[in-house]
Order: sequence, then structure tokens, then C-alpha cells
Amino acid sequence: MKRNLLLISNSTNAGEKYLDWCKEMIADFCKENNVKNVLFIPYAGFAQGYDVYEEKVAKVYAEYGIKVHSIHHEQYPINAVMQAECIAIGGGNTFYLVKEMQKAGIMKAIREKAFMGTPYMGWSAGSNVAGLSLKTTNDMPIVEPESFDTMGLVPFQINPHYTDFVDPKHGGETRDDRINEFIAANQSTYVAAIREATALRMKDGKLSLVGRDNKMKVFHFGKPTTEYSLQDDINFLLK
Repeated sequence: MKRNLLLISNSTNAGEKYLDWCKEMIADFCKENNVKNVLFIPYAGFAQGYDVYEEKVAKVYAEYGIKVHSIHHEQYPINAVMQAECIAIGGGNTFYLVKEMQKAGIMKAIREKAFMGTPYMGWSAGSNVAGLSLKTTNDMPIVEPESFDTMGLVPFQINPHYTDFVDPKHGGETRDDRINEFIAANQSTYVAAIREATALRMKDGKLSLVGRDNKMKVFHFGKPTTEYSLQDDINFLLK
């Protein structure tokens, strides 16, 4: 139960460079855990090409002397996971990510490593798969995975990129409507909806909201939907 997690909502803020808002957070996470080498899982970002995605992420990490190596180069991906010093999963399409993780057989291996204390970080889709399932992703189901189940590194659902902004010209369902549908169908499960420029940090068995001063919204069937700030205790989500 030694999970050491950094689950980031988003990689890019409007008007900022890629991973710029959270690169200090990532650097501190790596420094705190004496990480020099990161195994990167690029599957969610397949549309840009794995080599391009790896280079994009590696450029940011290199600023802090951290090397990034993508799993798509590995002939035996499970072995690469089991030998990894730290694991990072990038954003993109969660359905494609889950399908490829299942195909490579690495879902269980990453879970085992994370529960043994290997540092794990993800952003967007990489945070989605740390939850119980991909059912609260915002992504289009462009492919069909074997199952919607993900790694369960935390015992709740995550909705990255959460926003409660409603376009007055939009007549369809809001994000809150969609999450309320989920909790109506999955009445025992919490959903942590994390806004841009925030992340969930799990360390020493405790969970906290970190990042810029932006609140998280928590949904649960039969309970009031509640917002939590960076200073609030959110460890009830782990029970």
C-alpha cells in the first residue's frame, strides 16, 4: 500500500507551453523520489506518433536532468515496467490508451509496481487510468477496449479537465449532467472532478489536492456535490 502518485488534470493551460504549468511539480516529484529515469507510456497520444510524443515529453524532463524512455521501443513491455524506476502516462485518448495497455499486458504490472511504491505520474488520460475505470473520461470512444476497467491505484473515479462552464448557446448535457448520470448508475463510487492546473498527490497513505488555487468538485450519489480547496482534507476518498 505504498502508492506514490501524482495525478495531473491537464498538460497545457491556455497560452502556456506544454507541461509548463506543472513542470516544477513534476521536477519536485522526481527529486523527492530520486528519479533519474522515467518509463513513458505514450499510447494515448498515438495520433501525433509515439516518437514525436516521446521527444515532446523528454524535452521538458531534460530541463531537470531526467531521462525519458518510451515503452514503444521495448520488445518486452512487461519487463520494462517491472524494471522501471518511475512510470509516467501521458494524455490523449483514454479509450486508445486502455486498449493498447491491455494489448501490451502492462495494466496489471503497472498496478503491482505502483502498490509497491514505484513513483507513478500521469496527466489527463494518464490520470483517468489511475482510477477504477475509464467511465468518467471526456474522450470519444474511437476504439473498443476489452474492458473499461483500469488500474485502481485510487478507489474512486477521476474526471480530469473538469469544468462547470456552460455555454449559453449550448443546449445539450453539461459535464455535471454526465457525471450525475454516472453516479446514478454507480451509486457507491465517488468521482473526483479535477479542474485545470490542479493535481491529486498521494504520499505516505494520504491524498491531497495540489497545484494552483482551483477547487475540486466531488460527486457521490445521495450526497451533496461539494467543492474542496487545496487546504481541505480529502482523504475520505480513499475509504
